Amino acid sequence: EQTGTHANRYDVTVLVNGLPLVQIELKKRGVAVREAFNQVHRYSKESFNSENSLFKFLQIFVISNGTDTRYFANTTKRDKNSFDFTMNWARSDNNPIKDLKDFTATFLQKSVLLSVLLHYSVFDANDTLLIMRPYQIAAAERILWKINSSAQAKNWSKPESGGYVWHTTGSGKTLTSFKAARLATESAFIDKVFFVVDRKDLDYQTMKEYQRFSPDSVNGSESTAGLKRNLEKDDNKIIVTTIQKLNNLMKSEDNLPVYHQQVVFIFDECHRSQFGEAQKNLKKKFKKFCQFGFTGTPIFPENALGAETTAGVFGRELHSYVITDAIRDEKVLKFKVDYNDVRPQFKAVEAEQDEKKLSAAENRQALLHPERIREITQYILNQFRQKTHRLNAGGKGFNAMFAVSSVDAAKCYYEAFKTQQAGSLHPLKVATIFSFAANEEQNAVGEIVDETFEPEAMDSSAKEFLQAAINDYNACFKTNFGTDSKAFQNYYRDLAKRVKNQEVDLLIVVGMFLTGFDAPTLNTLFVDKNLRYHGLMQAFSRTNRIYDATKTFGNIVCFRDLEQATIDAITLFGDKNTKNVVLEKSYEEYMNGYTDSLTGEARRGYLDVAKELRQRFPDPDKIETEKDKKDFAKLFGEYLRAENVLQNYDEFAALRELQNVDAADEDAMKAFQEKYYLSDEDVQKMRKVPMPSERAVQDYRSVYNDIRDWLRRQKAGEQKEQSKIDWDDVVFEVDLLKSQEINLDYILQLVFEHHKKIKGKAELVEEIRRIIRASIGHRAKESLIVDFINDTDLDKVPDVPTILETFYTYAQEVMRREAAELIAAEGLNETAAKRYLTGSLKRGYASENGTELTEALPKM
Repeated sequence: EQTGTHANRYDVTVLVNGLPLVQIELKKRGVAVREAFNQVHRYSKESFNSENSLFKFLQIFVISNGTDTRYFANTTKRDKNSFDFTMNWARSDNNPIKDLKDFTATFLQKSVLLSVLLHYSVFDANDTLLIMRPYQIAAAERILWKINSSAQAKNWSKPESGGYVWHTTGSGKTLTSFKAARLATESAFIDKVFFVVDRKDLDYQTMKEYQRFSPDSVNGSESTAGLKRNLEKDDNKIIVTTIQKLNNLMKSEDNLPVYHQQVVFIFDECHRSQFGEAQKNLKKKFKKFCQFGFTGTPIFPENALGAETTAGVFGRELHSYVITDAIRDEKVLKFKVDYNDVRPQFKAVEAEQDEKKLSAAENRQALLHPERIREITQYILNQFRQKTHRLNAGGKGFNAMFAVSSVDAAKCYYEAFKTQQAGSLHPLKVATIFSFAANEEQNAVGEIVDETFEPEAMDSSAKEFLQAAINDYNACFKTNFGTDSKAFQNYYRDLAKRVKNQEVDLLIVVGMFLTGFDAPTLNTLFVDKNLRYHGLMQAFSRTNRIYDATKTFGNIVCFRDLEQATIDAITLFGDKNTKNVVLEKSYEEYMNGYTDSLTGEARRGYLDVAKELRQRFPDPDKIETEKDKKDFAKLFGEYLRAENVLQNYDEFAALRELQNVDAADEDAMKAFQEKYYLSDEDVQKMRKVPMPSERAVQDYRSVYNDIRDWLRRQKAGEQKEQSKIDWDDVVFEVDLLKSQEINLDYILQLVFEHHKKIKGKAELVEEIRRIIRASIGHRAKESLIVDFINDTDLDKVPDVPTILETFYTYAQEVMRREAAELIAAEGLNETAAKRYLTGSLKRGYASENGTELTEALPKM
């Protein structure tokens, strides 16, 4: 008999051949659908995945409150197990099907459900289950339909025998294109399917994905031997290859059997491969083919430089899912674009749009003027932690990229960061990458010039600088990369991995990484480069992947005037209303409120929310009745969301900092005004804005945490039945609280600094308790820190490193003592119990699985 840790009664289970594969969780209308998600999440931990449970086979969860119905994959992987990864079912024109009745009539129809379970569920390289989104399924089905109709009509090798799919950047094109390629191999009349990628998109992760299906085909080498071997094998119909390798094969081999077979080409990013030599060779060599391209930024007549457009090469558009669709479905984020023009002497050259004028010597010199480089570098250093949500010590936040116009610019900025961070206690880890860019003709306006993997071809000064930057990187990460082709490719991959893992804070690039690179932890792009159309959308889209509740949009900070270029690009790749959907609201709108252009609803501004908070709950300690607790939790949640959005605005950062600037201290005031480029008049205006004090917000946070803990205890105990108040529509903003989290070292540093000011221990304990209670992660350590303050003679602690060392020694001693008391009181097996406790502390949780716990328990 199987039992979980709790007895749970599930709502609806769909059995397929007797196995529970789909689980439906329902809430009544008016209750937030997120509550159903939280319940499923709880069941997953408590009972679905227990030892002999049949519910371990669940693949799809469906949640609904009647008016909003969503589905998502059963995965235990933390970053995929977030509400952001749930999705609405939709028609092929991307109109969402939200109502439960309509959803049931379509998604839960036998043939559709089986198709989703059997064909449109995918395991990635880490064995995480992914379920495709409706637009991905629609695109894959259109491609299969086109292959079948072209084969039946014997209509091969023409644009009308294929087509292209326009899915916006960040919407999961690679999964869709690869799945379409896999499904195409199931057609009996197709001999081979070529899945063609660009070598630059092959970071370590994607290579692992493709190697599972097609060994040796994407190992990054230029040699065509592995590709030729794969072509000769009969047991594998799918060939994954790079465009470079495929082209080399076609050039070197005149007569291969595959040239006469019926083949399908699927290009993962067709804007790079649709023109040029490879396309000509393909049409010359292959006799019977259909080709399909995926792109987030098609080439239309409006942005084409030559005669060729995407439709001209690949055939008509088969399916589209544009940026406005993705933002509506919350699959990508909006952009917040700042046009930072605070350098009056360089204003004219920063606003210049004409490329010919910009390449004139005097303009090039002006853009690389040491004073301009110094000011921009200083601005980035000043604003970096605020833009990337790292204002609090220990806050992990995000990282950033800096797109510059040339190798010379990369060199100037890289050196400026080194100079201006010299002697800094916590310098940003800055890396750079660039390579030789052949002087090829561009196919589209604003296309980002393709850099090769051959830095050897660059001039000697560029090569020397690149080697010096790689040497800095090697010293920082104990690696051994260089500038010859193979070592440089390895540097590229290692750098990609470290940017994704947030080991690099700021990456300076010229062209590389601005297309195809996917890092959800990246939230800010600084731009000192004239971007247009395709290049602009591609570069901006590095920042707008969904991640967690803290990341509300992609932050773009331009040091050139790109306002018109931005509007042109988002209008071309969306529609005339796109600007209102894709770009974030202004600072004034978020402060004072605005009307939502899509729904027509009035939204309150930060100032209104803060005012209501002050008026209704002036003293957080007096929030006692359950109704007050609920009202406060809802209102403070709204405050946290408003504050989180405004954190990205320079004006808000200045407003906050002004609270801590002493008006009587002229030097401090002058430094503050210079940092934010403010006049005396600006400061006067800012002083009139009613902001809650830092201390008040800390107290509110503390009470918010208390209410959350109280509610959890209520739900766990019997009191829930007695409560008359429905809490189902309250969502606690845990991610936002965590983003404001401070680490333990920082708390101990405060103990040291406050002790110097406050000599009485009682007052010090009170102050530190307030800070700890405003944090989620350290509440359990409150008594330990308070005991440490009471038991330690702080006058004898000379500096911060000593207080850290003293505390950790004290904590280990307390842990040893408490472990010994527990073992003695419960009569546990000493060696096994110590082993179990050490293991649990390392893991971060106590496990009931395995024999570790049993061995520690006393013999019966």
